[in-house]
Amino acid sequence: MAIITLTTDYGNKDYSVSSLKAKLISEIDDINIVDITHDISPFNLAEAGYVLEGAFSEFPKGTIHILSVDSELTPENKHIAIMYDGSFFIGADNGVFSLIFRDIKPDQIVDINLHSNYNYDISADELFVKVASHVNRSGPLNVVGSEIDTIKEITNLRPVINKEMNQIIGSVIYIDNYGNVVTNITEKLFKEISKTRPFTINARNVKFSKIHKNYSDAIDFNLEKKDREEDGKKIALFNNLGYLQLSVYRSNPQTVGSASTLFGLNYRDAVSVYF
Repeated sequence: MAIITLTTDYGNKDYSVSSLKAKLISEIDDINIVDITHDISPFNLAEAGYVLEGAFSEFPKGTIHILSVDSELTPENKHIAIMYDGSFFIGADNGVFSLIFRDIKPDQIVDINLHSNYNYDISADELFVKVASHVNRSGPLNVVGSEIDTIKEITNLRPVINKEMNQIIGSVIYIDNYGNVVTNITEKLFKEISKTRPFTINARNVKFSKIHKNYSDAIDFNLEKKDREEDGKKIALFNNLGYLQLSVYRSNPQTVGSASTLFGLNYRDAVSVYF
């Protein structure tokens, strides 16, 4: 059975998701469609890359991942298919895949060239379904496209290191369901620059001088519950994808607030680390 995942910015109000699934069901007989998310903010490539990066490695080899965010074909926005470690990725070469494969090299990349077969009168979703069907039949990628060596990169979402090597200038790339603020500063980069030096994380007027291993690491369970600093405590940690994350213990954006609302942080806001 084919496993095909969908990551889009279509939302669930309109018919777009159902239409895409109908195309897949019509094209592939035995199929298991998994919705990773359809709630990516419109055209937000950073969100899309972050979410798919976090999910794809949990799926078995052979899974086909369709990523449709800002996918309309233009001379500057071509369509590509990627093979990496036995899994396949189909989407637009708009820079989103450079966020997923920032430290790893795909095994194969092709610039999809099937559009001319349909006189260029084919939507991105229709094309992605055709390619997914071909891949599901064990068809080689170089049949649906020409091999290329590189993918488009989004360089303005990478953190910057000052020339004195004592500051990392990062930014917010994602805010999750709990209002946690995820930055583009990775644990690997942090360790390379810090060299165990003391540090201060600045995010607007909020400062952190310690990075916790996890949420509970920030709580002193030796104290009586009534004496602990728990709800609302600010926490910095590296999340399970290795990104620096700013959080509030037991946050809830709908009630007590969250890191995003309490710290006043939104997408692309600056977060810096000083050593």
